[in-house]
Amino acid sequence: MSALPAEEHTPGSLLLGEIREQPAALERLLEHSDEYAAVAAVARERGLNLVRMVGHGSSDNAASYGVYAFGLLPRWTALRDSISLSVYYGAEIDLKGSCIIALSQSGETPDVLAYVERARARGALTIAITNDPRSALGEAAELVLPLAAGVERSIAATKTYTTQVAALALLAGHAAGQGQLIGEGIRAVAAQLDDALPALERRLAEIALALAFVGRMFVIGRGPEFATAREISLKLLETCRVAAEPLTATDLIHGPLAALDGMFPVWTIGSDDESLPAVREAAARARAAGATLVASGPAAREIANAGFYAAVPTPTVTLLSPLLSVVPGQLLAWALAQAKGLDPDRPNGLSKITHAL
Repeated sequence: MSALPAEEHTPGSLLLGEIREQPAALERLLEHSDEYAAVAAVARERGLNLVRMVGHGSSDNAASYGVYAFGLLPRWTALRDSISLSVYYGAEIDLKGSCIIALSQSGETPDVLAYVERARARGALTIAITNDPRSALGEAAELVLPLAAGVERSIAATKTYTTQVAALALLAGHAAGQGQLIGEGIRAVAAQLDDALPALERRLAEIALALAFVGRMFVIGRGPEFATAREISLKLLETCRVAAEPLTATDLIHGPLAALDGMFPVWTIGSDDESLPAVREAAARARAAGATLVASGPAAREIANAGFYAAVPTPTVTLLSPLLSVVPGQLLAWALAQAKGLDPDRPNGLSKITHAL
């Protein structure tokens, strides 16, 4: 999609255009599947099974998904590592047996770059997953993998988030010897999403009008969908000025439940996996506390008594559900911003590259 001249800018046009581009972006990522297979083979040959992921914002949210992708596919231990420990506090952590995955759309975030440089010097295998392989991060890492998401013009990340999630699934799949299965699953998701988007756009525009008063929200997900909860919360916060907080289903009932009332909606993400009973229980507790429920995900209809439903298709590989589940949240951010009289393409104080503070 070409950028609109400033005088012809339609609020939300860039964000919506890039939401719509996600199926094509996933297809472009799959063109690099052999590169992902080659990098996975390097990690296996070196006997590495500890993955440390670093990133900020949407990239860090994608890393939350990576914990499950690597844990469930190759059965590797994976974690979101602390950048501050190494870069700001100078902790001398032994990284020789670690595989570092640095996630960055721009490849220019200073402290992510510094972390990778230090990790590589300490003997870790460093892998950059970035939309710009020629960036400083791409140059600093031992190995670099492209997102191939295309130029991202919207400030709020959408297609780079979903391609990061898909990239982590693809890398984990190849590490487990299941790269073909995961690749085929991603391709099927791209087709499902392409078909579902028009109806989802209409549905979320309707929901946005009903929620135009909202200033705060909890977003509930568990397992791989906790990454979705984090990403939906970020989209609502940065585009709509909604104080959205991601919680696991268990977190909700350990204190935050007390804050709920009829003016405090709860967004629940239902996936047809082992986490569904916990999400259903949390949703029931929130509804009993008087909260309005928004239910999304492939198993949205399994969440009883929701005020609003935004179901998405069921993927052929359950682990890939977050690629679909995040889209209603992206669309609500787009539609709700406009319902509030805001421009989601121009969030206050934000730019494409995150500089260290």
